Amino acid sequence: MESRIFTRIFHQVALSCYILHMQYAILSFFRNLETPFLNTLANILSMLGEEGVMIFIMLIVYYVWDKRTGYCVFTSLLGAQVMTNGIKAIVRFPRPFTLHPDLLADRVETATGYSFPSGHTTGAAAFYPALARRSKSRWVMVAAIGLAILIGLSRNMLRVHWPADVVVGLFIGLVFSLAVSRLVERICEDRNRLATFSSAIAVIAGFPAIIMAVLLSAHLIDSTAFSDLMKILSLAGGAYAGCVLEIRLVSFREQRNPAKAVACILLSMAGVAVIMAMKAIFPDNAYFIGSFIRYFLLGFWATGLFPFIATRIRLMETGTSGT
Repeated sequence: MESRIFTRIFHQVALSCYILHMQYAILSFFRNLETPFLNTLANILSMLGEEGVMIFIMLIVYYVWDKRTGYCVFTSLLGAQVMTNGIKAIVRFPRPFTLHPDLLADRVETATGYSFPSGHTTGAAAFYPALARRSKSRWVMVAAIGLAILIGLSRNMLRVHWPADVVVGLFIGLVFSLAVSRLVERICEDRNRLATFSSAIAVIAGFPAIIMAVLLSAHLIDSTAFSDLMKILSLAGGAYAGCVLEIRLVSFREQRNPAKAVACILLSMAGVAVIMAMKAIFPDNAYFIGSFIRYFLLGFWATGLFPFIATRIRLMETGTSGT
């Protein structure tokens, strides 16, 4: 019996080493394939999977195009990112360039936290296909999924993720964009049910984020493992709290006037910039508490507080459009 157990463990370790070696070989291939053009292309694709770009697009969708679609898309994105960062915190697998410095990774500043799964790939797969669902076009959906795949491959080209990170991130993101967002659409059909759902998610996301921020500040948990998870939970808590405010007290209509629509986007992004710049006012020993506050405010501002202000200054109108 002991011999069988030992043999099984040996086989599993040998298989893991082989798979890791195979992934190293794939990344080495990408490194040897690199040219200035491909490196620039990989950087551009990688940027399309970053939070700043997706927040900008999401604000346009939410304020101008269709509020319900915006709600479904950011639910898909936030849910997928919570799952991915939760897995990262549990698995804690190192980045390729950590194990193999010869891989010479690029865009390392975007490689926060652990490696598995890929957050950029997850975000792209949860965001772009969920957005494409609104078009009802098969070709638009194919293009959105193709873009998510290319963003994932860009993370391999830059050697900041293992191929397995990208595959699993793509799977998680597509599950949320193609299945979970469909369920959320049904919830959006009833405003009272939507408000209840948003309240529940705000609490479910917000309280763990507060606890993590305190534990991180006290150095009781691994900051590399839990910092990004705390931030995304804080963002989710604030965003859904903002949705409750919007549903109960605001109920804005999407802005169809081009000039006012541009003003909405610019002012809301200015608010985002101010909130993120608040990082400078928190001392180093309060960094994680400050991160919780900033990301919570960011979500609350985008979905609830800015629409509340915009309707009061007549930049937006109230009504029963969208959600």
